[in-house]
Amino acid sequence: MSMLRVIVLSLLFTAVSASAAAAPRVVADITPVHSLVAQVMGDIGQPALIIQRGASPHSYALRPSEAAALEQADVVFWIGEELTPWLDRALDNLAPEATRVALLHTPGTVEYAFRERVLNEGDEHHDDHGHDHHDHDHDHHDHHDDHDDHGHDAHAGHDHAHDGVDPHAWLDPANARHWLGVIAETLSQQDPANADQYQANAAAAQAAIDALINDTRQALAPVRDVPFIVFHDAYQYLERRFDLNTVGAIALSDARDPSPAHIAEIRALVAEHEARCVFAEPQFNAALVETVLDGTDARMGVIDPMGSDIATGPDFYADWMLALRKSLLDCLGSS
Repeated sequence: MSMLRVIVLSLLFTAVSASAAAAPRVVADITPVHSLVAQVMGDIGQPALIIQRGASPHSYALRPSEAAALEQADVVFWIGEELTPWLDRALDNLAPEATRVALLHTPGTVEYAFRERVLNEGDEHHDDHGHDHHDHDHDHHDHHDDHDDHGHDAHAGHDHAHDGVDPHAWLDPANARHWLGVIAETLSQQDPANADQYQANAAAAQAAIDALINDTRQALAPVRDVPFIVFHDAYQYLERRFDLNTVGAIALSDARDPSPAHIAEIRALVAEHEARCVFAEPQFNAALVETVLDGTDARMGVIDPMGSDIATGPDFYADWMLALRKSLLDCLGSS
């Protein structure tokens, strides 16, 4: 090999190494967000994941490796303190200089307030999808007052009002599509040398989301009027996007079991609406669902808002949505 060729190859290797070294160190809070960030970053770099699969985002103890990732982070993408109130304090302590983006609060995100009632009397089904958009100024370093861990009381489904924004916004894939653009813009500002690639990756991922939304709408159309019960009230973004017919939730809280009186109410709802399915979740007590089902003709299905059994990475979001769709169809479809 000639000396000139050695020098050229050496310079190319150095340039590639410098480009890789310059890639921002990026952290995401939950697996759906991690998947979106990974799609935008592509081959430029790999984001770190804070909350591992199967863990509750509402309360989580950081592992040393996760705390180290936060300490080294240049950019942090997270849903917001409404989902992970503990993470806001961790970011202040471990990543005070990092650019942090609370995706829930980016202008253009579809937001819904917590529903005031567990029991749905049909007033929200087949609505006109009049989405409320959060339009206050977006500040990557803006912090809000700490909340309690939602403070939900599942024992008071009828009379306990829930204030604030429902943070389960990733269940609307239109939000995922919007966030891809936010992620690309943030990374482009942080890493201008790779801006074109971030934008191209985001555009390709947005096209895939568009196809996923259209396919899912068509797939779920035959069951859109079929009434069902969910385990906890975390699915209104999915329900509204695809016009599904949820008639109740076993629990309003992510942490507390419902009272026997509320279980009786849900059983009455199953009978009243002839609900075809009651959905459990992997993270919660399936015995409660079996109690609701006892003496009814409803089936039990399982849906998972966090995709606990799906491999993390860029394909996660699409794989999780397809699995969610299959679970709905398997339980809500005709026998």
